[in-house]
Amino acid sequence: MKNISIGIMQGRLTPPKGRGIQFFPFEEWEDEFGKAAKLGFDEIEFIFDLDRYKENPLWSATGRRKIKKLIRKSGVKVNHICADFFMRRPFFRNDKKIIADNIKVLKKLIKYSSEIGARNIEIPILDNGSLKTSLERKQFVAAVKSCLSMARKHKINIGIESDLKAGDLVDLIGQFEGFKIHIVYDSGNSSSLGYDCSEEMSRFGHLIGNVHIKDRVKGGSTVALGTGSANFNHLFEGLKEKKYKGSLILQAARGEDGKEEETLLRYVDFVNNYLDKHKLV
Repeated sequence: MKNISIGIMQGRLTPPKGRGIQFFPFEEWEDEFGKAAKLGFDEIEFIFDLDRYKENPLWSATGRRKIKKLIRKSGVKVNHICADFFMRRPFFRNDKKIIADNIKVLKKLIKYSSEIGARNIEIPILDNGSLKTSLERKQFVAAVKSCLSMARKHKINIGIESDLKAGDLVDLIGQFEGFKIHIVYDSGNSSSLGYDCSEEMSRFGHLIGNVHIKDRVKGGSTVALGTGSANFNHLFEGLKEKKYKGSLILQAARGEDGKEEETLLRYVDFVNNYLDKHKLV
């Protein structure tokens, strides 16, 4: 069994056609399993977003059966659910009714994710969902905590993707006493914020449960792998040192529309070169 699983963020195998860099491909999501298998990906990270969320196949018994069938047929797993829903509509800066509804949504998502064999749900607290105050942190922790017994019952791990500095993120994780919360590390977002990858690996490398492979210019946007500020040598050195065994999910910049497969094959080679260089296989 491989220690490292290379995956692709859902939607990256599909031309965006004006839908932005990241979206749920409602019309094409089934086709992506075959495309991912053809390119040698081990998994697809599924997206659960606010837009049309009740139409997401995760949200219906028929859809979940279809997902499981595609997993069996293609051999491409779904280990992680990227719950962008909670970045668009956070567990804070909203009225009590919306927060209560969010908790209901997360509990359902836990159950449904377990049904398809996923093991992790990731909550992004960045961009619109970024934590700005101590009250927001308190509200976030309380809301997520209320779902953790259910997550444990269904053998689902909760991960947090954050724009917090290393020390603040470790402190936040520590507030979930009695529950294991892991960190989703995004190499591009970290480099964009000017954070030191080596320091981050030292502070919380042992807590990382998934890695998003991305490159960004410091203070800027997503760019092709190897052309931004991300220090991939430090990243892979840190993962090696922490004996990381998990997923590397390509969430990198898109290339030319219609040439998704060519772009992704270059990115897979890029990642494999670092895996070989640092003997992280």
